[in-house]
Amino acid sequence: MIESKIVDPYVESYIKTLVPTHTGLLGALEVYAEEHHVPIVQSEIAQYLKVMLKIKQPRAILEIGTAIGYSASLMALEMQSGIIETIELKEEMYQKASETFAELKSIAPRVEVIQHLGDAAEVLQTLNGKYDMIFIDAAKGHYKAFFDLCYPMLKDEGIIVSDNVLYKGMIATNEYLVRRKITIVKRMRKYLAFLTTHPELETTVLPMGDGLAISIKKGGHA
Repeated sequence: MIESKIVDPYVESYIKTLVPTHTGLLGALEVYAEEHHVPIVQSEIAQYLKVMLKIKQPRAILEIGTAIGYSASLMALEMQSGIIETIELKEEMYQKASETFAELKSIAPRVEVIQHLGDAAEVLQTLNGKYDMIFIDAAKGHYKAFFDLCYPMLKDEGIIVSDNVLYKGMIATNEYLVRRKITIVKRMRKYLAFLTTHPELETTVLPMGDGLAISIKKGGHA
């Protein structure tokens, strides 16, 4: 496992102690993820998303990268009502997420979750919705391609959240670079440069978890 260089370990550990413990569905998914080595958003990222969702109050969310349905469930539980469309490449994860969403339906009945199985680059070309928020948490080397496909579906003043954008700190400096990751690192650096200079976006990059980029689309109300 590659050691993260983003946040001082003592600081990170302390912040995690401040995050409320999840029970119920989210708690069970956290246990499953740890036991089966499934990557899900880190606890401090999960808490950040909860706060942001309370502020933004989105009614339509697009998620790229479902895994076991943890992030989608977390977002659904913070929504008053609405829809989440989520895309997953691996059939095994898709099936596990289906079980997750079946349980979620009983505790978040006013939020509809629509699953898509397949390559996000292909699935995105079949969608025609408009979204208040887009959450990108899939193959790190393809974020720019995902962005190009989903950005036209983002409403004015909508938010794009890109997770894992500092990738253990390797994006910041070659001092931390693992040679076999060089292609991903180069692509992510280009993606962040693109986001932070995009004329229609206001973007900030946060050194928390594995790095989080928050981009708000400028413009009037959709």
